[in-house]
Amino acid sequence: MKTFLAAFMIVFLAELGDKTQLAALGLAAKEKSFWSVFLGTALALVVASALGVALGRLLGETLPLRVIRFGAGFLFILLGVLMLWGKI
Repeated sequence: MKTFLAAFMIVFLAELGDKTQLAALGLAAKEKSFWSVFLGTALALVVASALGVALGRLLGETLPLRVIRFGAGFLFILLGVLMLWGKI
């Protein structure tokens, strides 16, 4: 239960106000279809999370945690720089 609550809080807080949530807000305002937008975005988040968890499990079984943390940090910084330069 502790792991479940930690995962919930991390993802919930990280997703509040991010571009995905703002895109869902805009789509819901445009389409005026609460359930279609809600179910579509909820399913997308579930699938994306499942991919992340599966990849994390696979990497966790093959690489040291230090390497995973370094790689994740590097990718996070790289994506931020690319966004600042307007490349993505």
